Amino acid sequence: MSQFSVEDEAEVQSLLRQLLRSVKERISGAPSVECAEEILLHLEETDKNFHNYEFVKYLRHYVESTLGAVIEEETESCATGDGHAIGSAQDTLVHVVTRRTRESAQYKQMMQALKQTMMVIVESLLNKFEEDQLKKEEMNQKSPHEQFSSHYTDNCSDSDSSFNQSYAFIRQEQLQVISEKLDPSRPKEVRWEALQLLCCAPPSDVLSCENWSGLHRNLSAALSDPDPDLSDKVLRFFAKTFSSSPLNVTREMYTSLGNPFIYSCIFFLDFFLIYGHIEWTLDLIINALSSQMRLMNDFQKEVTTFWIRHPEKYMEEIIESTLGLLSVRPEHGSVKSLEPVHLLSLLDIQATWFKKWMHGYYSRTVVLRLLERKYKSMIVAAVQQCIYYYESCDPGREDTLEITQAMEHQQIGPAQRNCYSAKELEYTHFVHSVCLLGRLLMYTNGRKLFPIKVRKRRDPVTLTNLVVILISIMYQRPNTSYHTFMHACVDSLSPAVLVMEVLRQLCERTGCAVECIYQVPVVEALLVPILRTPGGLTHIADTLARIATTECGLALFLYERKLISAEGEGMTAAHIIVRFAQALLAKELPACAELEDSAAVKGAFIFVCRQMYNTGAGLQVLGPYGLHECIAQAWRKVTSLLPAPPTPGCGVGSTSSLSERVPTPVPGEVLLDNLLNFAATPKGLLLLQQTGAIQECVTYMFSRFTQKLQVWSRCEKFGYGVMVTQVAATAPGIMALRSSGFIQAMVVELWSVLECGREDVRVVHPKSTPMDPVDKSCVKSFLTLVNLLSSAHAVWELLCHQVLPNKSEYSLREMPTSVIDVMDRLVVINSDAKIHSLFNYEQSHTFGLRLLSVMCCSLDSLLLLESQYKLSDILLQSQEDNAIESSSGDRGFIIDGLSVERHHLLVRMSVTGGPSERSLPPRSLQKGDDPYPWPMFSTYPLPSCYVLDAAKTHHTKQGKRLLLNHRGPDAIRSTRDPQQRYGLFLKLLKEDSEQDLCNLLRHTQEFLSQQRLKLQSDLRILCYLQRGYPGHDWFASTVFLLLCGDADRSLSLLLRFSRLLTSAFLWQPRIYASVHLPLEIAQSGVPPLYSCTAHYVEMLLKAEVPLVSSAFRMSGFTPSQMCMQWLGQCFWNYLDWSEICHYVATCIIMGPDYQVYMCVSVLKHLQRDILQHAQTQDLQVFLKEEPIRGYRVSDYLDYMEALEHSYRAMVLTDMESISPKRNT
Repeated sequence: MSQFSVEDEAEVQSLLRQLLRSVKERISGAPSVECAEEILLHLEETDKNFHNYEFVKYLRHYVESTLGAVIEEETESCATGDGHAIGSAQDTLVHVVTRRTRESAQYKQMMQALKQTMMVIVESLLNKFEEDQLKKEEMNQKSPHEQFSSHYTDNCSDSDSSFNQSYAFIRQEQLQVISEKLDPSRPKEVRWEALQLLCCAPPSDVLSCENWSGLHRNLSAALSDPDPDLSDKVLRFFAKTFSSSPLNVTREMYTSLGNPFIYSCIFFLDFFLIYGHIEWTLDLIINALSSQMRLMNDFQKEVTTFWIRHPEKYMEEIIESTLGLLSVRPEHGSVKSLEPVHLLSLLDIQATWFKKWMHGYYSRTVVLRLLERKYKSMIVAAVQQCIYYYESCDPGREDTLEITQAMEHQQIGPAQRNCYSAKELEYTHFVHSVCLLGRLLMYTNGRKLFPIKVRKRRDPVTLTNLVVILISIMYQRPNTSYHTFMHACVDSLSPAVLVMEVLRQLCERTGCAVECIYQVPVVEALLVPILRTPGGLTHIADTLARIATTECGLALFLYERKLISAEGEGMTAAHIIVRFAQALLAKELPACAELEDSAAVKGAFIFVCRQMYNTGAGLQVLGPYGLHECIAQAWRKVTSLLPAPPTPGCGVGSTSSLSERVPTPVPGEVLLDNLLNFAATPKGLLLLQQTGAIQECVTYMFSRFTQKLQVWSRCEKFGYGVMVTQVAATAPGIMALRSSGFIQAMVVELWSVLECGREDVRVVHPKSTPMDPVDKSCVKSFLTLVNLLSSAHAVWELLCHQVLPNKSEYSLREMPTSVIDVMDRLVVINSDAKIHSLFNYEQSHTFGLRLLSVMCCSLDSLLLLESQYKLSDILLQSQEDNAIESSSGDRGFIIDGLSVERHHLLVRMSVTGGPSERSLPPRSLQKGDDPYPWPMFSTYPLPSCYVLDAAKTHHTKQGKRLLLNHRGPDAIRSTRDPQQRYGLFLKLLKEDSEQDLCNLLRHTQEFLSQQRLKLQSDLRILCYLQRGYPGHDWFASTVFLLLCGDADRSLSLLLRFSRLLTSAFLWQPRIYASVHLPLEIAQSGVPPLYSCTAHYVEMLLKAEVPLVSSAFRMSGFTPSQMCMQWLGQCFWNYLDWSEICHYVATCIIMGPDYQVYMCVSVLKHLQRDILQHAQTQDLQVFLKEEPIRGYRVSDYLDYMEALEHSYRAMVLTDMESISPKRNT
């Protein structure tokens, strides 16, 4: 088919003419021939129907039939020769086939034939065009009238000349004649004929005519003519001009449409005078003005996309014309008047045009300036309409829902509704006003327009007044269906939903919320349904929850006491809300239509309380109400009637697709979800554990995790990371995580990314060698494990008395499922079988060593791991295996990633001291001849360069085997080595002080064991280790060093110190399972250091150093875990000895609450580093591995005293409530 026949040429010519007719509007609007050519060249990019044109289909078929065989041959040839290029080199294959096809003889022949044929067709079209032009000139000489009639038609003709007309240029003389015929004094028929001719002319020619001003004036007159035919023709011309003309021209058209004179004879009419009391029959008005207003509204919504490219004066004229039109008001002052805004409300009920104009700063500035200076009456009218609707509200009527349902589906036009009742028009105006005011209040200059003076009100309407009115409308006209508190409304135009959307937007912006929402009258208005008249409760609860999510809103709820309760006493909003929530849970409220199905209302108000009790300050206020017990009891009642939900699986197949629809929760799940959120704070986690539902809550959290679901909340923007870390800090929490399958799932996911990779990804190229010690694909799993194992309590529960499998053979398909498996396969690699079982030995073992390094930063965890698994011996043996001897007899080590990691870890485990007392070797090589100048070792003692003082320390292999199980003098003696070495380094102890330290630890253990409860528990720290505190007594060791190794003085001091309140928080073994603790706290497994000290550290940190608090939250880590480690080991390895002494002395002299203040001051000192490492996503690793550099207690005493002045009454009172009783 390379050659065209005569029939083919005729067909192509017909198809080409059809294509040009289809794009006639685009071409005729071009200002020049070059622009028309450019439009045709880029037609495929701009016309969505390009591939549906018959001419394009014909050409495609012609190319496929001509070159199809060539393309198939070239494709097969390339695929056979380069089969490996099919994967990632697909683009290369396409380019090669395309190039070879274009070089083929068939392609050149096809192009030659196509070019010749198209030249013939184009020449034929040009000849026909010239013939038509000659005929028109002859007709023009006969009669101008006949010339116009033949050249222009009302509708485009299907004749051959119709295509040519789009390229014809209208002369100035012809436009002059048309302008004269459009004069209002001419007969209707003449004007109508002139408009027909004008509509068929190219807009570019019309707009560039010399007499445009006169023509424009006559068009405006025709637009206001009562004859709908004339105005419709003008609108058609305007619509054509809008789509093809620059802004400097369309603005004139738009201002003509918006001329208030057009409406003056129609809109200043009283509804009752014309249409009576029943309804308005808008037939004539709709027919005359609906198209005109719709055209204006369409232009309003589209003009924002291009007016920024033009001078600001054009935009200002458009905006001023619109605001002027909408500011038109009747002179006789009647309230019931039909105005332009009513018709605009019918067409754009939610004020989309105004939202778009206010979105960009470029236009928003002009709008607000004009509203302030000239058109404030438009805002006054919107406020007046809201007040009118509020005052006319009759809570007993149910017509609002019917109106909103009707208006949601309304359309205006000849075939749609053209009859609206007065109530419908008033309601559309109200909806339009609410949407407009809601957008206006979002911006500072918009809020500056208030207060506003309105009719029939003595005082101006302030921002607070307006918001209160809107809230009152919301609960007076709820008119919605309540399915769940998450999906409260179906009707998008109901008053409650409209006001809710405005309140939501205001709550999301701090500036708006402070000025509009965080005001006592607003909160009082929100609490009215709770105190007196229930109505719109779910909407009220939603707004209250959004307020409580911000610092200012939460402070308003917790501390503002100007509110009046139902009993007449002043109290805070938090007290009112929690009492109402308790009454809902206990079903103590009087009967109410909305409370018949109270599940949604219960969930909504518990959610408000949740926004308060998941913060430290909120829990402080709500704690006395025992809301956790109320929710737990309600949950048990609900679940007793339902089958228990299955525990989710832990394998890969347990996760569901993200595309699956999330089912609507049953009330039991709502209660469980809110109960789970008590775990957001340390004290809240203690309360959750005391309810006995921690296992069910964690299982529920894991079930949502397996479905890839985030926290179930409209206000919270983070997942479960922080909550998981908070739960993992305690023994009962980590056991619940293990029982739920969460830890197993984390380990399986880790192994998948570390060893297996994703099974659903087709491997085309081998995986690149990781450049980082922990590959980016494994960072998330690494940080998750760090968070889980950060606490010594978690390590005790998961690893204590756990034996490594140490199998003789490992299957390649055998995946770890627990932490002990991770230790066996990745950390303690002491056999060839373990090495051969790893696909990526170096990367996987490096991962394990990094994890071990972070775990060993907790000295209690280090003691456990060392005593059970002899880590030092294994690491030293691995270094020995890496040793080499040169020909000269010198001994050295192979420097690689693993040997450097092991060396760093050995030094970290063996040397004790603060930032200026020990030096840890780096984990990276340096440039130069000696890339790693730090001496390695495979036996003790360590090289002295890692101890910054010249004092020598003695190391023996036996001294490194630290035992944790305290069952005799030998076991105690073996734990003294780090303290003995540290004391020798500080020159505080003598070589023979070892026995004195052992005796001190034995006596303190015997003394404390007499004051411990005998508890029955599934927790290892309470069941398997009944003989004593599971960790080392770091405070006793610190006192021993303070008194220079005098065991008798140390014991005497400890016995007398045990009588003080401070001993409960500085001396961890003192309070462990003590008889002086309340039974529920003693058997909870949650130490007071966590539930009290760490709790207040987080609370004060959020108030005093909010950036640091936010950095922790975004990192998925908690300050409480870090403080537990610092305080549990008395800042050993984090501060120098002098600062440790200052810490102990400060807390004893100033009070135990200074423990809280010091932790806050340390975190404040580290603020810059914390923010930096939060961005690099290694905050947990930095805080645990790095010492606290540059911190001096004396530098922060003034800061701690300021914290004492603000918080001592609260912190110290709470400490006293859980402290041991004084001994007599």
